[in-house]
Amino acid sequence: MTVADWCVFGAIMLALLTLAPVKPLAGREFDNSNPRDPHFYEKPVRRRVLGAHINGLETFPFFAVSILLAEFRHSPQSWVDGLAVAFLLTRLAFVAAYIGNRATVRTMLWNAAMSFNLGIFFLSGFGVTGAVVAMLIGLAFALATGIVLVVLG
Repeated sequence: MTVADWCVFGAIMLALLTLAPVKPLAGREFDNSNPRDPHFYEKPVRRRVLGAHINGLETFPFFAVSILLAEFRHSPQSWVDGLAVAFLLTRLAFVAAYIGNRATVRTMLWNAAMSFNLGIFFLSGFGVTGAVVAMLIGLAFALATGIVLVVLG
């Protein structure tokens, strides 16, 4: 298995394990017979943890498909691996920012992770040049979004 393959596993585990600790830490407040009770997630930290979890599930399919496409089309494995690691580490930082209620940082990190994912996707069809262009556009967008949010916020 490649590093990128392990990153696919890491991405889904991150999504699933983001929510896992909240329930046992809540003690009797969590009702296992009604695990999706919206009232359980009314507390702000729990609501953010749930949001990070759902977002991880939402971003996972595009990441997994991008990795598969890049590997099936024999893209340079070092690029696939490097971008996959960048994606996973950025997603980890995104989860921390989400739970820590750092909305602007969270948005910038989401966009940065998406730019790495776009890099993987375009690597499979347009090579390294396509990946770099897609990443640079995505990272510029992430930075611009952060600047706009700071100015408006």
